[in-house]
Amino acid sequence: MNVRSSVSRVGQRRQVVIPKEICTQLGLREGDFVEVKSTKSAVVIKPKRLVDPDDILTPEEGRRVRRGEAQLKRGDSVAWEDVKKRRKF
Repeated sequence: MNVRSSVSRVGQRRQVVIPKEICTQLGLREGDFVEVKSTKSAVVIKPKRLVDPDDILTPEEGRRVRRGEAQLKRGDSVAWEDVKKRRKF
């Protein structure tokens, strides 16, 4: 594990600057989200993605979504109430 250390100052409104080298190493860019946690003796700042890797569609799910979008573009859709009437759940 490549650990880097740096000293920053807490500024107005409790802002802390993350050094450029650490941002580059972690792939952080302006506007990215981070998770901030406190432990007994430390503050941990961790990059946070809004979409977790577990939430990515499988190839089959992606095909189904694209097929559904194409049907909607063609106007080939059915109201949910009509679907419920046709199927018994």
